[in-house]
Amino acid sequence: MSAIDDKWRQIPWVGNPKDEGAGSAEMALPDGRGRVRDFDHASIYWTAETGAHEVHGDIRLKYGQHRWLGYPVTDETATPDGVGRYNHFEHGSIYWTPHTGAHEVHGMIREKWASMGWERSRLRYPTSDELPDSSTGGRLSRFEGGVIRWTAAGGAVVGFTID
Repeated sequence: MSAIDDKWRQIPWVGNPKDEGAGSAEMALPDGRGRVRDFDHASIYWTAETGAHEVHGDIRLKYGQHRWLGYPVTDETATPDGVGRYNHFEHGSIYWTPHTGAHEVHGMIREKWASMGWERSRLRYPTSDELPDSSTGGRLSRFEGGVIRWTAAGGAVVGFTID
């Protein structure tokens, strides 16, 4: 039995393995570090460093576009305010709400948002992935309540939307 199979037994809502009957229970990933198994409603990823964690729904789709985030370090989890959901990964996070959709946050912008209290802060949830900031030459992420801009010279700076 593998750690992925153990996780699958703990969360039966993920459904049946996509590869059932195909003779291959898990796939080794090209980086040589991890393994994955796809199910009807989720994928479960495993590495020796991170353990086995599931990713599903719109977060799973966003993760497929941003594999550089690394492996998941949490299962998809409800946010404390009950509105959204998230997965944390080795190099960032993906947050989702029905209103905002799924967006990645990473680096110093993520650190700033975390220090403010994540989605419970005045910024609330992300409404964009991190983008180039043409006005500063740095990077930015948009949130429901404002923006965090990052530059190498100035670090991460918050700008709030006037309510």
